[in-house]
Amino acid sequence: MLACKAVWSRLAPLAPLARASSTLCRQGGKRAAVFRHERRPPLVQQAHMSSGPTGGGGENAIYFVLVGAACLGGAVYVYRTVSGDKARYEERVAQLASRPGKSAAQPEAAAEAAPESPKAPEPAPASTVAPVEPTPAVSEVPAHAPYLLIGGGTASFAAARSIRARDPGARVLIVTDEADLPYMRPPLSKELWFSDDPAVTETLRFKQWNGKERSIYFQPSSFYVSPMELESVENGGVAVLTGKKVVHMDVRGNKVKLSDGAEISYDKCLIATGGIPRNLQVIERASEEVMKRTTLFRKIEDFKALEKVSRELKSITIIGGGFLGSELACALGRRTADLGLEVVQMFPEKGNMGKVLPEYLSNWTTEKVRKEGVKVLAEAVVKNVSYKEGKLEIKLKDGRTVKTDHIVAAVGLEPSVELAKSAGLEIDSDFGGFRVNAELQARSNIWVAGDAACFYDIKLGRRRVEHHDHAVVSGRLAGENMTGARKPYWHQSMFWSDLGPDVGYEAIGIVDSSLPTVGVFAKATAKDTPKAATEQSGTGIRSESETEAVAGPIAVGTTPAPPPLQKEDYGKGVIFYLRDKVVVGIVLWNVFNRMPIARKIIKDGEEHADLNEVAKLFNIHED
Repeated sequence: MLACKAVWSRLAPLAPLARASSTLCRQGGKRAAVFRHERRPPLVQQAHMSSGPTGGGGENAIYFVLVGAACLGGAVYVYRTVSGDKARYEERVAQLASRPGKSAAQPEAAAEAAPESPKAPEPAPASTVAPVEPTPAVSEVPAHAPYLLIGGGTASFAAARSIRARDPGARVLIVTDEADLPYMRPPLSKELWFSDDPAVTETLRFKQWNGKERSIYFQPSSFYVSPMELESVENGGVAVLTGKKVVHMDVRGNKVKLSDGAEISYDKCLIATGGIPRNLQVIERASEEVMKRTTLFRKIEDFKALEKVSRELKSITIIGGGFLGSELACALGRRTADLGLEVVQMFPEKGNMGKVLPEYLSNWTTEKVRKEGVKVLAEAVVKNVSYKEGKLEIKLKDGRTVKTDHIVAAVGLEPSVELAKSAGLEIDSDFGGFRVNAELQARSNIWVAGDAACFYDIKLGRRRVEHHDHAVVSGRLAGENMTGARKPYWHQSMFWSDLGPDVGYEAIGIVDSSLPTVGVFAKATAKDTPKAATEQSGTGIRSESETEAVAGPIAVGTTPAPPPLQKEDYGKGVIFYLRDKVVVGIVLWNVFNRMPIARKIIKDGEEHADLNEVAKLFNIHED
């Protein structure tokens, strides 16, 4: 209609002129008077005669042209308006159809509700024509967690359990980049390999040395609440967000960012990111074929892959002589007879556990590993690794060459500290890991526990420990301090290693073969084995029974010791590690359930004139 008015406003001034010209043609005799007096002649009112009979109708033609043009302009406007509305309507329907969470039937229903043509409108009742609102996508990531634990390992689970014990209504969120719920790692290199169940890689259940069966997981899935229900569930709970990696920390804003861009705010945060298995540089520089045939053992998926490899290939070489390398060597060595598998272990030290045990005991351990069916190559430094003719070829610096089908690199752990830069946290230059105080706090509202924590031990100084029991103890302490306990790290965690069901040891404190040591040994009996120890304690994860026990006052006697054994017999015994004549570490060799005594000795920090007398506290001479 605006177009019609515009056309009319332009053509309307011409209409009086047309009428005037028709009137003046008839009143020709008075034309001069009209112009002379410069006023409208009275006969101008007779202009209506122009619509009379034929002969005076020129003005009608002009008038009809004006009206027709106005109507045409109005028709054009209506057509364009209707066409534009239709296009916008169709575009709106397409947008609604493309929104997530809406079915295709909704745009179709909207189209049916609209009239097909203006000629036959069929308006629907007002109650049935409702605007289509989009459904917001439901995120599995909660926006806020009062207690946020980064990492899904032992330290995080211990912290969650500790937080809930002190704050029963606490809401705890664990974020882990693994696909699994929190689980214990020690059975991956110990008990799982001795299982008779062919489906052990699927069930992840194992028999402990005492015969009892349990799962590798700390708790079943029913123990946890859904991450999205964490904020609303009554009495709080523990939720686990799997397959998510925290990539950035905003410590001032108390929030973190995940790898998918999601953000989570927190009140208190624990960093328990653990570590990443180290690899040899010569392997990292090797070809892709070498990397494809190398396992860095750490997670459940690594256990599954190596177990499969051990059944399909003919030879496996383990590089590394520490805890993990020696345990895997013994576990795989037991398959040499049944599966025809060749197992080779190589390391640069003179014997197994050469960085931990005194040389004489390291050599004894090496012979024990060899008896398990393992070909041990000591003082072996890898120079080059290549892939030739379907085999991996390992060249050593002394000229020896080993051909194998698969490599397991067990050469240590690198603490996972990627968050240090964004969080502005300090990394210890000597030990690695996040530098924290005695209360495991890195800065306000941020604590660190487990393998990634470089903490201050009030007895032994600054340390970083990579063992299961330390993860339990430090995680538990961090959880307590996150709820306001403000306790220092005074409890000495222990660690243990089993070379099968018959030989094992437990240790505490600083155990370094470069320190002076004093060993006291006795003849072993049938009860001096890891199997017998777990039968007595009732648990296969020995730290679960050890960490809570506290020894009473220790009194060193003066009774004469029995005659010493021959050096080649190291059935059971106690090894003391000294620094400035004070015991700072103890290894209990095939001596179990005596850790509280060892812990008390280190805590006292006293000098002992005769360590043979101290060894009697462990009852190693009893049959």
